[in-house]
Amino acid sequence: MRSRRKPSARIGRRPSTSREGLSAIGIELFRTQGFDETSVDQIAEAAGIARRTFFRYFPSKNAVPWGDFDAHLEQMRAHLDALPPEVPLAEALTSALLHFNTFPASEATLHRDRMDLILRVPALQAYSVVMYEGWRRVIAEYVAHRIGGSAEDHYPRTVGYLVLGVAMAAYEQWLADDSLALPDLLSAGMRALYSGLDAAAPSTTGPDVPTSSKKAALQ
Repeated sequence: MRSRRKPSARIGRRPSTSREGLSAIGIELFRTQGFDETSVDQIAEAAGIARRTFFRYFPSKNAVPWGDFDAHLEQMRAHLDALPPEVPLAEALTSALLHFNTFPASEATLHRDRMDLILRVPALQAYSVVMYEGWRRVIAEYVAHRIGGSAEDHYPRTVGYLVLGVAMAAYEQWLADDSLALPDLLSAGMRALYSGLDAAAPSTTGPDVPTSSKKAALQ
């Protein structure tokens, strides 16, 4: 994927010491050179590390845009586990979704570039399916814990897919229109989910953002 923005002067200046740091360097190279045109060797060189060191951080080039995804999954799991049991399920899942997708304003451009790669680069789609499975599992395990049963049961599994769908739709809209706020899109998507399609359908004459606050589907 290509852009006219100039690459940061940071590239090549100092070694990366974390997955997130190396991921940021890789994302910038993907943006300026194209994903397919960028090699592991180029990422390692830009980060000031050896090729073999790169593989201590990531198993492949395809993993680079995801950064330290496993750590973020553990943070989401911890966030859910810390919520009081009396919090309604829909509210708990919305809280986790917003928490997982919160980032400093200073990282907005990087995060936009990251998600643009993950959602739009054909070569990354098969790898992304694997990563999405881990994300859905955290949601399904929490739902199963709340209602009793297994994460492999139909209801928890379905909720995992539904909440992931909310996140992906929000990101696609955010990438298409940078005037929109990601938290608003995520919250609107969750309202559509727990209110039901009929209750949350936007007016044909109003803005395309669900406004209903009725909590019926997930309780």
